[in-house]
Amino acid sequence: MTVITLTDAAVSHIKSMLEKKTDGIGFRLSIKKTGCSGYAYVPDIIKKINENDLHFTQNNLEVYVDPACESFVKGVIVDYVTDTETVGLKQKRLVFINPNEKNRCGCGESFTIE
Repeated sequence: MTVITLTDAAVSHIKSMLEKKTDGIGFRLSIKKTGCSGYAYVPDIIKKINENDLHFTQNNLEVYVDPACESFVKGVIVDYVTDTETVGLKQKRLVFINPNEKNRCGCGESFTIE
């Protein structure tokens, strides 16, 4: 079951992170309550499988999603982009395009759900 989708750029970036962490076995997405708007994404390279996680494979990448946040992240597209909004600095980072988001805080770190 595919809850989220990763772009080719995101898959490539995560695979390179996994190569650097020799004990990493896959990518996991969850959320936590935080920030000014309510929730923040928690992407992680995991060492151990949580048996309750939703699991699928995309482009030979093992992907896990915390089932407690499934309704919050269903339909999310994870991308890896160059941040051009930062003046003078071009930083690459994972971004989360969520059709369920109602609002995002001014700093972009947290979001609310409809």
